[in-house]
Amino acid sequence: MTGLKQIIHIYYKEMGKLTELKPFSSLIDTLQNEPSISIDIVKQCLYNIDNQQNLNAFVRTYDEEALATAAQVTHKLHQQKAGKLAGMVVGIKDLLCYQDHPVQASSKILEGFVSQFSATCVQRLVDEDAIIIGHQNCDEFGMGSSNENSAFGPVRNAIDTTRVPGGSSGGSAVAVQADMCHVALGTDTGGSVRQPAAFCGIIGLKPTYSRISRHGMIAYASSFDTIGIFAKDIRDCATVLEVVAGADTFDSTVSKQPVPHYSDYLTFGKKAKIAYLKETLAYTGLQDEIRLHTTATMDALKQAGHQVEAIDFPLLEYVLPTYYVLTTAEASANLARLDGVRYGYRSPSAHTIEELYTKTRSEGFGQEVQRRILLGAFVLGANHYEDCYIKAKKIRRLIKDKLQAILSDYDFILLPTTPSTAFKIGFNAHDPLAMYWADVYTTLASVAGLPAISIPNGTDHQNLPIGLQIIANSFEETHLLGFANYIMQLPKKI
Repeated sequence: MTGLKQIIHIYYKEMGKLTELKPFSSLIDTLQNEPSISIDIVKQCLYNIDNQQNLNAFVRTYDEEALATAAQVTHKLHQQKAGKLAGMVVGIKDLLCYQDHPVQASSKILEGFVSQFSATCVQRLVDEDAIIIGHQNCDEFGMGSSNENSAFGPVRNAIDTTRVPGGSSGGSAVAVQADMCHVALGTDTGGSVRQPAAFCGIIGLKPTYSRISRHGMIAYASSFDTIGIFAKDIRDCATVLEVVAGADTFDSTVSKQPVPHYSDYLTFGKKAKIAYLKETLAYTGLQDEIRLHTTATMDALKQAGHQVEAIDFPLLEYVLPTYYVLTTAEASANLARLDGVRYGYRSPSAHTIEELYTKTRSEGFGQEVQRRILLGAFVLGANHYEDCYIKAKKIRRLIKDKLQAILSDYDFILLPTTPSTAFKIGFNAHDPLAMYWADVYTTLASVAGLPAISIPNGTDHQNLPIGLQIIANSFEETHLLGFANYIMQLPKKI
């Protein structure tokens, strides 16, 4: 144990247990009146991280640096010159660059790589005096639905350590779940924020594609990748979104639409018109208790005077195949740059240029990443380009148009976040297709680029969390956050 961690243990030794981290939004007044508490909060987070190392949520923590930043924040608070997030402790997924810090995408192939710049979203947090406490474990390059595909080993769910936390942002979800930080930034390509949020019983927001700059994010599938936010408190989620969202000269794909003050829109006073897709509740793989809790929420909304209607969505069966065809194609192109020549891991047993490429990539990439690269190369091949890749792009357009047509008539679409609660580690290890079907509900918003949020919606008979997903129209995060906050406070009968 380092000297620093000994100090932290002495600080908390009388407690004898893990300490609950209060939401940042509830600490703002306290931080203004007692600025030095920001140092205590960082110590509390480091204590919780150190005492829950078995969860494997972090790949590296920045202990001394976080405490030094907290001291600077304390000084700024005394001078009344602190930023909007002064005192907020944030963890970042190991796909987001942080200047002069290692970033590895939880992969052997980026071993030893140190970023020369910060991702725009990370820099915006730092500029508002957030305290970055460390990088969090994830599925390698964001490819996975359970956080078992990591060079650093699997992440474990804090509720039941024999179960997965969901993926690919599992470390980020568990860090928030287990009070290791107030908020975590993850990435969501096909559900990698919403699915782990559901499995861990917290809030997970995927904003509209292009709402947050992707500059400094290690790419998986560039036309899907979205930076998302984990929190226990929806106000914390909204506050972070209004800091990190918006135009960026480093990212030509990011939206230039104005960024609302999202935390001012957390009340929902009107009667909503809500759609649910018949096919989502009729899906044979849906766990009965999730169906029960989802319908109970819809019944509560009806009783509160909202209009909830079932609609047909026959394209649902095409969403997941479309997602995997397109994302693997993009992944095979994005990861081609990792060849052992310029940076990262290089095979020590390579003697020719051909061996350098083949051995580096076969030794550096994990099995799931290799599988997706090969699948992507297959669908982009001359014999399959038209009937796989081009056809998937056309279907994507149909799905997007259909969803936007629904949302032109309805305020929101409601559906489960996942077909099951958190499954056992290793349960789907030998069945990749079964693992892919864990994304059946989350890929819908991803294919269309729409904003979606997962919120807690009860538990099953094993006390495992159930998530409810809400989808809104593009750039309607103000309504999405307000409605999500409303539902979380709505009484329900099971």
